[in-house]
Amino acid sequence: MIGRDVNHMGQSAVLTFTLAYLFPILFFAYMGTDVLTRNPRKVEHRLIALTSVVYILLFAGEYIRHQLPISASPALTAIWFSNIGIIMPGLGFHFLAKFAGMDKRMPRYLYPAIFYVPLAIIPVNLLSSREIITSSEFVQSGVWMYPVYNVPFYAALTASILFTSLYLIVIYKGRIRATTPEHRALFNLLGLGVIICTCWHAVFGYFQFDGLPPYSYIYGGVIWCFVLRLAMIRYEFLDFAAKRYEKLFNLNPAAILLVERSGWIKEANPSARRLFDWIGERKCSLFELVDQDLRKRIQDEQPIKDYETTIHSSGQRLYVLIDGDYVAVDNEPHVILIVRDITERKEGQEQIRFLAFHDSLTRLPNRRYFYEQLQEAIGNAERDGLRLAVILIDLDRFKETNDKYGHEAGDEVLRHVARLIGETAAPVGMAARLGGDEFVLFIRHAPSPAFVEEMMHRLQWRIAEEELWYRDQLLSVYMSLGAALYPEDGSDADALMMHADKTMYRMKRDNRAGSRVKS
Repeated sequence: MIGRDVNHMGQSAVLTFTLAYLFPILFFAYMGTDVLTRNPRKVEHRLIALTSVVYILLFAGEYIRHQLPISASPALTAIWFSNIGIIMPGLGFHFLAKFAGMDKRMPRYLYPAIFYVPLAIIPVNLLSSREIITSSEFVQSGVWMYPVYNVPFYAALTASILFTSLYLIVIYKGRIRATTPEHRALFNLLGLGVIICTCWHAVFGYFQFDGLPPYSYIYGGVIWCFVLRLAMIRYEFLDFAAKRYEKLFNLNPAAILLVERSGWIKEANPSARRLFDWIGERKCSLFELVDQDLRKRIQDEQPIKDYETTIHSSGQRLYVLIDGDYVAVDNEPHVILIVRDITERKEGQEQIRFLAFHDSLTRLPNRRYFYEQLQEAIGNAERDGLRLAVILIDLDRFKETNDKYGHEAGDEVLRHVARLIGETAAPVGMAARLGGDEFVLFIRHAPSPAFVEEMMHRLQWRIAEEELWYRDQLLSVYMSLGAALYPEDGSDADALMMHADKTMYRMKRDNRAGSRVKS
């Protein structure tokens, strides 16, 4: 009967130890392997795998201790359990710092060595014969071998709890820097895990409950590792969401840039590389190309919607329309910019705007635009007390040129004369084509009638000197000119134009066929 009871107790102990230690070991092994195989090159994944290994060693140590006589417990606890426990806080700090992006702001001589400073206690603990962080006395109660808690144990436990609670500072700083609701939710999850585990350690560390396994506070590691795994899975899902759009990123006809807050271009899709051929040749800063307003918007994380600007690429100026939004990449703030080349559309709009105020054949301003500018010039002349002049120009015998050589030849004459009139007027005023074979220009400041006469002679001289050849034919240009002065000959645009028209036709009559100039 006694043998049957002993056998029954042995089977019960095996089952108890299996449930208490082997099942958690299997959980940590699965969790560590799962996280590591997801991305073995990522530091965060490696740290979670190491955390799982440490917990496996803790539970394995307790399982082995309960298979040995109670006399072996002090040595096994001092050498194995306590020293392995010292490793845990450093791994936690290292993971959270990396997850929060603090590694990018910490000096190289501190990161990650500062997290593992407590490991210096291990050799001291191994070499010392005194009780530094663990108990040396154990008692048997049922199947369990409980430690007798002493001052060193409580001191080490308190230091561990305080050290672990500092995780919340790192999590808080990471949450502040998080730029998306998803990442803030991840830090909230980690913070909740730290709070739960800290409370678990305090309750089951300071108090030993009969019937529960010794050092029951280490079961908080199951909660902590589960939270870490859940956070990494969700974090990876965010990455997977980005990967789902990788093809869209590469196939998009619009240029897409991923830009750091400092302005450095981190990624560019093929369309961006075609648009900006300098991307890829060197590390590029977007801030070297864009205006100060866009730079300030990016640095202040202000909205970027239908932002129109110009960028120089391959020696030419491109008109672009930019839309942007802000994202976190590796827990660092970035901006995604979609850049659309609107150069053709912009040039088309500019062309339409130009033709609204200019003559399509000669490219000179048209009658409407000329009258607006003349009226403004008259107002400035009145304000400044200056004399202004208007010179009207009419091509004589132009119909004969059209009839003899064709309208294409006539168009060449008009373009030729328009260029010379425009160049003559540019330094002192503005020229325009009124229509047909009539041109006009105004001089903003005409000191005297003699100055106006000199300008008219200069124009006649240029037309006479610069010959015009069309299909091996020398085309002759004849023209008559008339002038009006402000304020002597009129106080508004219409009055000046009428006076200039009268003087021009008076010249036609006086010279009969007008001034004949061979070009």
